[in-house]
Amino acid sequence: MDPSFLITAWVALFVIIDPIGMTPLFVALTQGDSPSRRRAIALRACIAGALILIVFASFGESVLEFVGISMPAFRIAGGLLLFLTALDMLFERRTKRRKDQADEEDDREDPSIYPLAIPLIGGPGAITTVILLAGQQPGIEGLAWVIGVMLSVVLLVFLLFLTAGLLERALGRTGINVITRLLGMLLAALAVQFVLDGLKGFGLAG
Repeated sequence: MDPSFLITAWVALFVIIDPIGMTPLFVALTQGDSPSRRRAIALRACIAGALILIVFASFGESVLEFVGISMPAFRIAGGLLLFLTALDMLFERRTKRRKDQADEEDDREDPSIYPLAIPLIGGPGAITTVILLAGQQPGIEGLAWVIGVMLSVVLLVFLLFLTAGLLERALGRTGINVITRLLGMLLAALAVQFVLDGLKGFGLAG
């Protein structure tokens, strides 16, 4: 395997998945959770996100075509779902729900699958990237390398998620609230970009 391809693949997935940028978001989404619950959420999110990317790396766009969904439509759907999460963060709806559910630990909202696993870890950008990378290296060996590179990035995401408690203590409640709103704005912008990319795919936006 060409080392330059592996480096390019790792950098591409690192930039798209953005483990460093996702860590403060993980802190905001799991604010007030116990360390054990945070670890469980992080593990579920990373496993689910990795499985999603493995499926798409292995079978490519045929997975979407099988159910009649185009990649632009998938980008738009991911953007809309992400926008709903951004609204929750901007207007503290998530925080209010957590207070209402404080005495029902087992029933509390779990962000591991949505929005962490998808569309943040296994989002349209990452899915498109693994499809393209797998296409550049056809065959079982090439697919194995692409999956291995992807798993290394997801492992980094998990390790950074484990630092969430330290980050939360460093920022404090006020700092977390400020970061949550700032990230809500950034998440809303990312969501809009997903939608615009999808519209471009349909030829509806320049």
